Amino acid sequence: MTVSAPHGLPAPLFRLGFRPMFLVAALFAIVAIGAWGGTFAGWWGLTPYGGSYFWHAHEMLFGFVAAVVTGFLLTAVQNWTGVPGVKGKPLALLVLVWVVGRVLMWWGPGWPHWLVASLDLLFLPMVAGFMAYPLIKVSQWRNLFFVPVLALMTLANFLTHLSVISGEAHWFKQGSYLMLMLVTLLMAVIGGRVIPMFTANGTGTTKVLPIAWLDKAALLCIWLLVLNVLFGNLLPANVQGLLCLLAGSLHLCRWWRWRVWLTLAVPLLWSLHIAYLFIPLGLLALAGHYLGDWLPQSTAAHLLTVGGMGGMIMAMMARVSLGHSGRPLQPRPIMSLAFALIFMAALVRTLGSWLLHQQILTVFVLASILWCLGFAIFTFVYWPVLTRPRVDGKPG
Repeated sequence: MTVSAPHGLPAPLFRLGFRPMFLVAALFAIVAIGAWGGTFAGWWGLTPYGGSYFWHAHEMLFGFVAAVVTGFLLTAVQNWTGVPGVKGKPLALLVLVWVVGRVLMWWGPGWPHWLVASLDLLFLPMVAGFMAYPLIKVSQWRNLFFVPVLALMTLANFLTHLSVISGEAHWFKQGSYLMLMLVTLLMAVIGGRVIPMFTANGTGTTKVLPIAWLDKAALLCIWLLVLNVLFGNLLPANVQGLLCLLAGSLHLCRWWRWRVWLTLAVPLLWSLHIAYLFIPLGLLALAGHYLGDWLPQSTAAHLLTVGGMGGMIMAMMARVSLGHSGRPLQPRPIMSLAFALIFMAALVRTLGSWLLHQQILTVFVLASILWCLGFAIFTFVYWPVLTRPRVDGKPG
């Protein structure tokens, strides 16, 4: 793969962080869920590092999600600070480190576990360094918040690896749920910043102004959930349940104020709104688990991961890729199908596995197929967008 291009510019794929990270994430989303679905169905065997269940959870959080978070943040930090973002060979090196991690986790070589873990753990600290430099350079302390979040994500990844190294499974649960809550927090923060603005701009309506106490309380609840997992689930189950109930209710109120009904004719908007809805749904489902064991914890987790993260990731990748390649914010019509497939996958994986437990194999395979089809459409549509120069001739 060429990193350099004529006239001193990097190859288009390496001109800004979103380009390679979104592309490898979309491809990996297809491969990883396809491999997991086929393994669960018994069509083929998968013997990765840590075992297939560990691999599935780890790679979707620290492989797929981490790649997209990286692409978004390394692109956004250039807009926030005016400092040119990482590009060219440093960006290619970052992508290579991510790829090496994915290969080692899939292949499961007979190397010492600490060595595999160390190589996989390199990625997020590198991202944090690339984020911190421009923010500190222009003293933009407000957005420096993302750097300690990336550090906590690195800690979460370390905890999952610790479960393999030590043989103690509870470290895996703590690390994966810490990452789950951290990404949920990022979605809530970023969603609150961009969804009202995008909705106003895309529908020609007045922007919904935030209610300070509502936003602070909603985010504080998720921060408390993060801290609870970070310190080993100190809160009793009923207290966790009440906290999730409060968090879900506050985020549902927040979501309703953003007027989803205005966006139904604009795919780049309704996809974001529906993805955000999965945050309160997932939190309320967690409340149901903790307060009365009314549904499995994995069902609530997959509302947050497949519906919330998968949906918001695709919606944000679709918008950011168009905007930062100089194209109009008008996706190809088939992208509406791609968005719908991801939300269908979320409902099948969660409600289907809960209500149709006797047909769990069919449910998992169907959800996997829907997910893979959605990201296959995205990859087909956005490959030329991500690998070709901006249409307006500007760098980036």
